[in-house]
Amino acid sequence: MQSTLPQHDIVLLGVGHTNAHVLRMWKMGPIPGARLTCVSNFPSATYSGMLPGVLAGLYPPERMEIDLVRLCAAAGARLIVGDVTGLDIENRELLLADRPPLPFDVLSIGLGSVPNRAGLLEADDSLLEVKPMQTFLLRLEERLLNLNLNLNLNPLPSSPLRISIVGGGAGGVELAFCLPMRVRKVLGDISLTITLIDSGDKLLKGSTEGLLKRVARDFASRGVHVLPGRRVTHIKQGTATLDNGVTVTGDLVLWVTSAAPPPLIKDFKLPQDDRGFLLTKPTLQSTSGEPIFAVGDTGTIQGEKLPKAGVYAVREGPVLWDNLHRRIKNEPLQDYKPQRGFLKLLNRGDGTAIGEYRGFSFEGKWAWKLKDRIDGKFMDMYQDFTPGMMAEPVPASDTRPAQMRCTGCGGKVGASILSRALARLDIPPSESVLVGLDAPDDVAILQPTPGKVIAATVDFFEAPLDDPYLVGRLAALHAASDVLAKGAKPIAALAMATIPAGTERKQEQLLYELLAGGLRELKAMGATLVGGHTIEGPNITIGYTTLAEQPAESVRAKGKLREGDVLILTKPLGVGVLLAAHMQARCKAAWYQPLIETMLQSNAAAASLFDEFGVSAATDITGFGLAGHLLEMLRASDLGAEVSLCDIPLLLGASELFGEGLASTLAAANRRVEAEIDTSKVHAVLFDPQTCGGLLAGVSQHHAQDTVSRLQEKGIAAAAIGTVKPMTAGRSRLHVVE
Repeated sequence: MQSTLPQHDIVLLGVGHTNAHVLRMWKMGPIPGARLTCVSNFPSATYSGMLPGVLAGLYPPERMEIDLVRLCAAAGARLIVGDVTGLDIENRELLLADRPPLPFDVLSIGLGSVPNRAGLLEADDSLLEVKPMQTFLLRLEERLLNLNLNLNLNPLPSSPLRISIVGGGAGGVELAFCLPMRVRKVLGDISLTITLIDSGDKLLKGSTEGLLKRVARDFASRGVHVLPGRRVTHIKQGTATLDNGVTVTGDLVLWVTSAAPPPLIKDFKLPQDDRGFLLTKPTLQSTSGEPIFAVGDTGTIQGEKLPKAGVYAVREGPVLWDNLHRRIKNEPLQDYKPQRGFLKLLNRGDGTAIGEYRGFSFEGKWAWKLKDRIDGKFMDMYQDFTPGMMAEPVPASDTRPAQMRCTGCGGKVGASILSRALARLDIPPSESVLVGLDAPDDVAILQPTPGKVIAATVDFFEAPLDDPYLVGRLAALHAASDVLAKGAKPIAALAMATIPAGTERKQEQLLYELLAGGLRELKAMGATLVGGHTIEGPNITIGYTTLAEQPAESVRAKGKLREGDVLILTKPLGVGVLLAAHMQARCKAAWYQPLIETMLQSNAAAASLFDEFGVSAATDITGFGLAGHLLEMLRASDLGAEVSLCDIPLLLGASELFGEGLASTLAAANRRVEAEIDTSKVHAVLFDPQTCGGLLAGVSQHHAQDTVSRLQEKGIAAAAIGTVKPMTAGRSRLHVVE
């Protein structure tokens, strides 16, 4: 059976404790007929319960991280890393910065909360908020190193580092316990004082006297000074001014106050409670009646007075999962019944913990072991990236049964779908286009600039990622790369797309996102879309025929390499192995972002700069890998080359994956050129196929260093990787040294 588009789109906005449960359960068994999309402004999520342990050095930082790139890949869910700017309830779309709106049939909002800044009138950059936790450790280390530098430049006799922590909840108390270990790890055995400031009369609101006495005793023994019943109104150069006018002199202020609603949701036009959190029914669905759920800290259940604590978010997960099934089936939803008490465990950072349960407080190593076991078990569930069950193909609509679909011209996408998708695009006019999509005909007609010729190339691929807008961008960049390498300027493109069967609404949206992504990159190159062809098929494919113009005498042909030319590569390699890893849920979040950024870097800037240095020979490194494309140039020029492996730049993670023996499926075919390579060790990087790879150019020795420097100034990770040599009888055309 052909693959088809989903009937329902379920979108998770934010992947906190509750929504993460849905993602984990999806991996175990997707909801039939539905697609899951996770939207996050970071490629990883952080478990707050383990942050104190990381600060104390009890865990490595990665232990508290949920790698959303790998978890979504393992679950067969889409991940969109981007910033949401709003919510269109009428059209059921999430509005995102820098890309088209994202439609949903059911939405779950789990954005958590932000620290409350009530009463804070002014603050400079000596204020450091713990959230977002994904970047807290890096931001903390940078601040500490800068403070240490300032203390060394302006030393005071016996002056300690002074840190104030604002917020006396569980987060602030654990921070006061565990922060000193992190500070001393970064700065060495430095003198440190900590002041904990809270607006409440007591720390740990709602806790027993027994727990408070244990905390107070420990703080006294550790020299932690507590200021209750006070709000911070001003922060300047590390000094906090309180609402009674008293100042707490310091170097750094950490802000970990009680929960406030994320600023994003204030304009969502959904019912809110008196603090601004989204108001829900006991089912976790918005009281508006829309197919929108608000979970974790983001939501407030009507009639409940629950504290904003992660334990409730965790318990909401199974209820949300069940209600998503019920919502899709139009069945009655079930209520979430919150527990009235829960276990509290506070990490003291020394291998012990203080706890409270049902009015009784306790402490000791056993309490830490209990906390470690609970937290570890929780994280183990979200750090298992074994690929799960994939969704079964579903009928194209609720009313049309699965059937054998026509091929030939009978397999074309419907005209109404195509016309609606094109109508949503902002297609720019062009002086070179005589007949285009403004008045569509059977052909596009172009008029090149007098004195110039048309260069044409075609390239397309099956979608390597599950984000159609991103795939559309990559397809346009990839297709234009050939003409850019030759020094031509793109002026127009014809699209080719295959999209799976589905409802008209789903097909239109998919086609629109693919073309909108491509059009974005075409516009940036000064080109426009003039036509194309769409057809139904089992897998998404997208590509372009790119038309460009250039002076006939200035083509940077492959065969124009010169003896002595320095070979310059404009992008790091490793795209193929990283994409292969992503298909197996093995591409880490830390690797994924640089991979995407590299592929999205247009070759137009590098190609333009080549004109300044008289580059006569260039090509783009794509499917055949570095060795394949370089050998094409060498054969055409009847020359040889020496390349240094250690000078070839690699994408983050590529070396590790090559070392594990992972390879793209095309790499084996690319190795067929090994007979033309002389080396003591044939490295896999030579044969790794690149999608949206960089340019490879031969530059005269006189201009090589300047070319590399200018490219790097433009943010292009260029490197000189070898030299063109004369072809010597009896020697391989390509010599590779380590």
